[in-house]
Amino acid sequence: MSERTIALVTGANKGIGYEIAAGLGALGWRVGVGARDDRRREAAVEKLRAAGVDAFGVPLDVSDDASATAAARLIEDRAGRLDVLVNNAAITGGMPQQPTQVEPATIRTVMETNVIGVIRVTNAMLPLLRRSASPRIVNMSSTVGSLTRQAGTTAEQTAGPVAVAYAPSKTFLNAVTLQYARELSGTNILINLACPGYVATDLNGFRGVRTPEQGAAIAVKLATLPDDGPTGQFFDDAGTVPW
Repeated sequence: MSERTIALVTGANKGIGYEIAAGLGALGWRVGVGARDDRRREAAVEKLRAAGVDAFGVPLDVSDDASATAAARLIEDRAGRLDVLVNNAAITGGMPQQPTQVEPATIRTVMETNVIGVIRVTNAMLPLLRRSASPRIVNMSSTVGSLTRQAGTTAEQTAGPVAVAYAPSKTFLNAVTLQYARELSGTNILINLACPGYVATDLNGFRGVRTPEQGAAIAVKLATLPDDGPTGQFFDDAGTVPW
């Protein structure tokens, strides 16, 4: 990939998303900072630029069709194509999420952002990605979406607290990503899932044990895969994550 590779990171105004943008920018890439909050988005762009990153703001609400369409139009006007899409934006829906007590509206809201939002943005950006010589899509998932780990009988095999909206949203995202990989098989588009680990962010009340920079590393790795790299797989820093 050339030093003028064009990337878009959703939810990039803070936390892991910001560090993914910083990591890709450090490679000499031009990075679109996707975020719905104008003030936070522009503050992130200014901070990235101060660090030497060629960053630009992309107003983007992943839960809104018109916003995704407008974001794609902006990137086309600015760059003419897109090389890498990192679907990072996500919400938990609030905790606790005991299945016997959760409001159905909470599940709908989480799925709208964490799953449908990824589909919405990916489909809006695919025409631009198809113009790239080496397009990559990275969907930020979590090991809490691993059915194997959720079904484990020991503490080492289980993953996270009971969370009937958030955890299944990542399982659903994993399944959706496999469907994209199947449809895009035979093209030059590689699409994979990344788990950043238990990172201290406002998503978990900063209880995580990893830094956002550490969490961003797997996304940067998958964004820079060679043309013969894997597709339709699920990774964390340790390697492949079980489905």
